Amino acid sequence: MATESRDYTEATETDRELTMSRAMVEAIAWEMRENEEVFYMGEDVADYGGIFSSTTGLLDEFGRDRVMDVPISETAYLGAAVGAAQAGMRPIAELMFVDFFGVAMDQIYNNMAKNTYMSGGSFSVPMVLTTAVGGTYNDAGQHSQTLYGTFAHLPGMKVVVPSTAYDAKGLMHSAIRDDDPVVYMFHKRLMGLGWMPSPPGPKTGVPEEDYTIPFGEADIKRHGSDVTVVTLGLHVHRALDAASQLEDDGIDAEVVDLRTLVPLDTETILDSVRKTGKLLVVDEDYQSFGVTGEIIARAAEGALDDLSAVKRLAIPDVPIPYARSLEDEVNPGTDDIAAAIRELHE
Repeated sequence: MATESRDYTEATETDRELTMSRAMVEAIAWEMRENEEVFYMGEDVADYGGIFSSTTGLLDEFGRDRVMDVPISETAYLGAAVGAAQAGMRPIAELMFVDFFGVAMDQIYNNMAKNTYMSGGSFSVPMVLTTAVGGTYNDAGQHSQTLYGTFAHLPGMKVVVPSTAYDAKGLMHSAIRDDDPVVYMFHKRLMGLGWMPSPPGPKTGVPEEDYTIPFGEADIKRHGSDVTVVTLGLHVHRALDAASQLEDDGIDAEVVDLRTLVPLDTETILDSVRKTGKLLVVDEDYQSFGVTGEIIARAAEGALDDLSAVKRLAIPDVPIPYARSLEDEVNPGTDDIAAAIRELHE
């Protein structure tokens, strides 16, 4: 890198606010200016600018040699990205929806995630796989999943899930500079799109200079003493709304934003649980064999004596429904989180 990056541990005061999509693009553009080996490829990422505005403006500055639309063959272009990374480049390859991972899982897991190990460390795979996750906009069972647990379960990949513009920029800088493959999962509802309004929280102050956020460092978005709420992505904001609602009832909830699943900041979770004694885990992924169970298991292993009550909220083990009323029913909402916190507090 041509310049040293500042390592921010918390958001700095700034009057400049960005949406999460703009913060991501700003980090990508900075890295592309600094390193000619960084390039972006994916479906509808050039002329269209990404269907969730993940690449808006990059084509105008960097041209088609470095911002490339690809055929609808996830196996082909993700495989090309793996090869380019192994040859010394730093590709960013976008999987338009995480739900499409199945058609390219051999390239993702058997090549991208394993090739450094399989080569005995002879080469690294410094690439970023960006992908849109989440529902709340009636796109049904094949375009609405998060699949956090699926990717976090498979060794060899770092897994990043930003919830604010500030985190999105810092984590993107870290992802592009990392020498291992990183899966960067951005929630569509948080991107700040005109046709899919975000909740107020994701748009935050973002410094103009580059900065990194280290992987494996959760962020306590709200300090509290009564109940620990561990969550990520969209549900950070729903948890914050629920905690705010409960203030008048004298319930003080702490909200822990994981930010990265791999590596996972177990110590921050345990410290919070030791303080509150009560744990709620909220996830937009499926409940069984997922993030909620893993967090609870780590809390039990590391702070069992301090843990008096546990509860989890997640998507039931059903495909995401198309009908708005049914999708709202299966996706934990602010009222669901508030009720679960209240139940734990009793």
